[in-house]
Amino acid sequence: MFLNKSPFLLLLLLSSITFSQNCTLEGLVTFNNNEPVLGAYVTIQNKTLKKETATGIDGEFKFNTIPFGEYHLEIYSIDAKPKKIKVVLDANKKTIHTTLTLTDYQDLDEVQVIRKSNKTIKETQGFAVSVIKTKEAGLRNMQTNELLNATAGVKIRQNGGLGSSVSYSLNGLSGSAIRIFIDGIPISVYGNSYNLNSIPPSMIKDIEVYKGVVPGHLADDALGGAINIVLHKGTRSHLNASVSYGSFNTVQTHINGLYRFDKSGFTVKGSLFNNYSDNDYKVSGRSIVVTGLGGVQTPITARRFNDTYRSTGGMAQIGYTNVKWADQFLIGFNASEDYKEVQHGAFMTITPYKGRFLESDALLANLTYQKKDLFTEGLDVNINGVYGKRNRAVNDTVAAAYSWNGERAIDFRGDEYEYTWGSQQEGGPTLAKIKRHVASIRTGVSYEINEHHKVLVNYVYSGIDREDSDALQSYLENTFKGTRNFDKNIYALTYEISAFENKFKASLFGKHYQQKTTSIDPAIETDSEGNSTVVDEIVSSNNTFNGYGFATSYAITPKLTVLASAEKAIRLPNETEVFGNDGDNVVANPSIKPEQSNNYNLGFRFGKFNFNKHGLTVSTNLFTRNIKDRIGLPIENSFNIDDELILYVNQGSGTSKGIDAQLNYTYNRNFTLNFNVSKFELNIVNSGIEIDVPNTPFMTMNGNLRYSFKNLIQQKSRLNLFYSFHFTEDFSYSPKQGSNTVGDDFFKVPEQLAQDFGLSYAFPNKQLVVSFDIKNIFDKPVYDNLSVQKPGRAFYFKLNYSIHKF
Repeated sequence: MFLNKSPFLLLLLLSSITFSQNCTLEGLVTFNNNEPVLGAYVTIQNKTLKKETATGIDGEFKFNTIPFGEYHLEIYSIDAKPKKIKVVLDANKKTIHTTLTLTDYQDLDEVQVIRKSNKTIKETQGFAVSVIKTKEAGLRNMQTNELLNATAGVKIRQNGGLGSSVSYSLNGLSGSAIRIFIDGIPISVYGNSYNLNSIPPSMIKDIEVYKGVVPGHLADDALGGAINIVLHKGTRSHLNASVSYGSFNTVQTHINGLYRFDKSGFTVKGSLFNNYSDNDYKVSGRSIVVTGLGGVQTPITARRFNDTYRSTGGMAQIGYTNVKWADQFLIGFNASEDYKEVQHGAFMTITPYKGRFLESDALLANLTYQKKDLFTEGLDVNINGVYGKRNRAVNDTVAAAYSWNGERAIDFRGDEYEYTWGSQQEGGPTLAKIKRHVASIRTGVSYEINEHHKVLVNYVYSGIDREDSDALQSYLENTFKGTRNFDKNIYALTYEISAFENKFKASLFGKHYQQKTTSIDPAIETDSEGNSTVVDEIVSSNNTFNGYGFATSYAITPKLTVLASAEKAIRLPNETEVFGNDGDNVVANPSIKPEQSNNYNLGFRFGKFNFNKHGLTVSTNLFTRNIKDRIGLPIENSFNIDDELILYVNQGSGTSKGIDAQLNYTYNRNFTLNFNVSKFELNIVNSGIEIDVPNTPFMTMNGNLRYSFKNLIQQKSRLNLFYSFHFTEDFSYSPKQGSNTVGDDFFKVPEQLAQDFGLSYAFPNKQLVVSFDIKNIFDKPVYDNLSVQKPGRAFYFKLNYSIHKF
């Protein structure tokens, strides 16, 4: 067992268990114009009991295990008059449908209600978690990654423009230490052609960012944290379409919709996306030069010329929703493909690539099953499965060398030259292809003993069968292809408790990890007599680990909550780190070890304080990560900026510690201000010396403002103005050489401040929204991984059209 008996029994005594006849109360709330009420605050209470919840996207709400009796049901919405209903519960299940009357703004202080939204509930459960709402972002020309990058403690590391490789950093831990999920399924299953920027914010309900300590229901080896994309689960028929056009010939189109037959519950849903960009933005710097006669190098400002990106894909599902035997039962498929030109290797070197590109595609079947109160009240089941194939190809056959002006490079004599190895990247020409069969299944079963006690069991399996080949290799080499097998199983058990009138909440969990990797490469051996035979060179590993943790919160007052969490976390090496990946310039390292960390969080949340039409919330989190066998790039005394390849290694042991703080202010629903700051230290012990981890920004700040004008030009229209800034402190991508600072500036990435402006105009029918955005208003140089330059000032125009009922 993950828990010792004595503390388990003590926690059980913190709350009384009552046995009586109970009712499940379900309801639907709509406005008097038949539109569903999203986010209304609903309470049910009598002299001995009080419960609260919020309505979902279809206006639905639900209360479980309410003892028989008379109650007052109160419903509040900021857009309507409050409503009170007397209800009598005398059966196992009762359903009500009520209507709210639309009116002008209602100050919730005036009706003496403090609404706890789903966002607030999640952020006060004890985990260091930020919940990002996407409603407004879905109407603007914003990527999902841009929303994440504006979150406290989160830093998006991107090697260029649209379609370039992305990694995520939470409190200093980055790369595969951070796991990304779509409704609990690891996004890595879907492949390169389907990523977060393929999912428009309009399809996303919430983005949950867990820092350091990850709950058991997201069973995975997420050592540094997890980002879970929660898609809309509403079953109301709708259609949304958007198209945008902007700088660098960037075009993005998204369509998503759902149709449900009310009588049978049969549901059809689907989505399509298409992204394209030339990514021909201007770059400059010490490596952006043209080499002339005699080897003289002339700095220039150049446009990227081999960086085109395009991706297309879609998802389709059919099944049943809101029927007796299932809340959701959907089967379908995801299909996607992309094409990405490669401008340079890991660094921006003086000789860029031309003619090197990557292609990938994926075709995956999916299954979703969800049911609350299966067989008995309080028993919930979730099953998500994905199975299919993914392919990725690398094409690099051009031997000619090029300069940053897009023309052939010349040597010191003025003659055009070619690389002796016959390709853009060192290693020789290649038409490499990686074929993968992938599978992932995630199951979750939870049982709510009563309103104070809950038990959850979760299991996740991920498997990859990989086959590598290269059309430019010999017939014999391609006949005996190498194979790679990657299997991972993770189990989690969680116990949740609430006590002291729900002021105290706790979650205790344990996790078991198991991973097996096998690499098989045929080789030719020749004996002493000259006879050749084919043998298999096999490298395999099988690792098992256990982890555990807890998260607690206590509401000292309704406006002040203290939160604490800790976890012994494990991060198993991923497929790329073990087997390598030619397309991302990664070399294989089958001997790499798992990464471990003891993670601790201590946080406070103040608010929400409401006075007149003002609202204020302040939150902060102190964190420490004690890391063992950290996985990352090699830390050496000097850094070769001409290196085109990446090798992941165990750097050593280290520590990350710091603080996040966030402030949210609102006024009269017209003005919002959000500001956050993150500051930390990340040290690693390398060869007995403690140094700062290179290529890591240690301080970031983000802020944004929004102001709304109602009834501008037309009645019931709304104009929103947006401003945001993103500050990154300077950092170095090479470790310091003790007290010797000579040459440090060469490796330094300068301080950065990028500012954006945007506006959106919603027409009175709320179906059409027009938006315009300016990114990096003042065209400041912006850099990221290993000083790779990102796009400068850019302009984007977007149309968004929605139909909410048929």
